[in-house]
Amino acid sequence: MQKVNYQKWLDETIEGLGGRTPSLLLHACCAPCSSYVLEYLSRFFNITLYYYNPNISPQQEYEKRVEEVQRLLAELPTQNPVRFAAGNYDPQRFFELVKGHEADPERGKRCTICYRMRLEEAAKYAKENGFEWFTTTLSLSPYKDAERLNAIGAELEKKYGVKYLHSDFKKRGGYKRSIELSRQYNLYRQNYCGCVFSKRQSG
Repeated sequence: MQKVNYQKWLDETIEGLGGRTPSLLLHACCAPCSSYVLEYLSRFFNITLYYYNPNISPQQEYEKRVEEVQRLLAELPTQNPVRFAAGNYDPQRFFELVKGHEADPERGKRCTICYRMRLEEAAKYAKENGFEWFTTTLSLSPYKDAERLNAIGAELEKKYGVKYLHSDFKKRGGYKRSIELSRQYNLYRQNYCGCVFSKRQSG
């Protein structure tokens, strides 16, 4: 089965905007991943960065990542202004959803459940607040499965009636550029994805 070229799909989507600047709800996992994606997409969309990550533990880590995202928004120049919105921090919801998958390897079923939890909350928020598009910064990481993320996004597009922006932000030097921007803005780069299970495996 031929792999989908999500970068080409994104290029064609942007070209199809015809110069309009529609609203995009961009789910953010952290400041480093958001850096390149904001630099890139803010040329074409009016973005609200949506921070919803109840998987992150402990709470101090969660709060540190929120602060870094907000600092990035204050310092990073973007073509169109970017707004910020935060979802609820409810780690119990994450633990309930992944019950029975605590020992799964990274990138296994537990991660798929986590992707869906965060993307679905973004899709709901986008629907409730009248956004035309939604997507996530998650595909920037080389450790995240863009195919899985885009498949979930496509399902949620049908469910909520908000267009999903297919993408693989690590392509075309995106991940490399995020490292450059992280250095430039001295961004906190965590050494694990966010949940207690990934922290255990990273140690």
